[in-house]
Amino acid sequence: MAGESEPDKHAPATRLVTAGRKPEWTGPAVNPPVWRTSTHLYENCAALDAGRHINRDGVFHYGARGGPTQWALADALTALEPGAAGTMLYPTGLAAPVCALLAVLKTGDELLVSDNSYDPTRTFAQRWLKDFGVSTRFFDPLDVAGFAAMIGDKSRAVLLESPGSLTMEVCDIPALAATAKARGLAVLLDNTWAGPTAFAGIAHGADMSILALTKHVGGHSDLMLGSVTATPEYYPRLRRSSLQLGQQASPDDCALALRGLRTMDVRLRRSSESGLRLAEWLSERTEVAHVLCPMLPGAPGHDLWLRDFTGGCGLFTFVLKGRDEAARNRLIDALRLFGIGYSWGGFESLVLPIHPERDREVSAWPPANWDPADRHAVRLWVGLEDPDDLIADLDQAFAAIKLT
Repeated sequence: MAGESEPDKHAPATRLVTAGRKPEWTGPAVNPPVWRTSTHLYENCAALDAGRHINRDGVFHYGARGGPTQWALADALTALEPGAAGTMLYPTGLAAPVCALLAVLKTGDELLVSDNSYDPTRTFAQRWLKDFGVSTRFFDPLDVAGFAAMIGDKSRAVLLESPGSLTMEVCDIPALAATAKARGLAVLLDNTWAGPTAFAGIAHGADMSILALTKHVGGHSDLMLGSVTATPEYYPRLRRSSLQLGQQASPDDCALALRGLRTMDVRLRRSSESGLRLAEWLSERTEVAHVLCPMLPGAPGHDLWLRDFTGGCGLFTFVLKGRDEAARNRLIDALRLFGIGYSWGGFESLVLPIHPERDREVSAWPPANWDPADRHAVRLWVGLEDPDDLIADLDQAFAAIKLT
């Protein structure tokens, strides 16, 4: 939904608390009520007829256009992105990039995708968009010059993810965005890792900033939700296509996301601090060849992270030194505090064996400058447990791979 208030000059942490709390939506309460309704009643036929000609955010029409609970969340997310015109909400994190892509592409167009992008988004581009006559090409997310050379007459959009949610490459978003815009491409950014409080996607050149709200915003592993926040140029297109596709988010999930939003700053700070501490500890382990954590000095992408980001999160990857897949699995199976599961961003720590080589088109895994034996990777999400306990858990799990 489009933001209607004056630009908020407060810090992101303050905006997390204050944004989306308009009196007309909350009344005397701190939080907006959960408006569960499909039907909005009109006073008479004249009002019904007039409603057909009013199609804007924040105005009742029908449940598919949302109500105060959804509007409050969308308004809050818009307020977190300087330069944004509005935000659309979706029932899952994947629905967000899908609808963003459908808003800017048509038959005959070409999409360029960074090779570190989220697997389900890649699948949508390679299969569904292909069926609709849209071609997709992948590029090395670290090669700005190579990206510029790829742009062709049919290129219409670029999809970026930084850092990549598996291999943590940090793209030079301002350079890639400037290159794309100079050739007329729409710039879509999956900004879920850092979120708008740590990386202002639109201010750094994106036309649409995409979030899986399931992660940091929800924060409690109890909802599925996505969002796209867009510039004045692209928001009308995004809103129109999303409404035509019947996309809307549950008011109950939006209420949970609003609750999570208010504490997101302190949760991210704790997760980032603990994550960096675990990354530093892992970097000293002889069993570990590489720690892929942008916040870690000396790690790949750290210089760009230091230049462009104001924070991070506890999601990162490490690579075992010369061990096979069975050893990697023993390590994971031995962990007691890290649950084995997809997603991240919740209060609980998670671990996942990852296979980047399955999702690469142009950038190799492992990278060419690594020892080829160092290929088996583990992704960690560091939650809110005491970091000393998490380190002790990892320490005892490493004993499992010393058996071979």
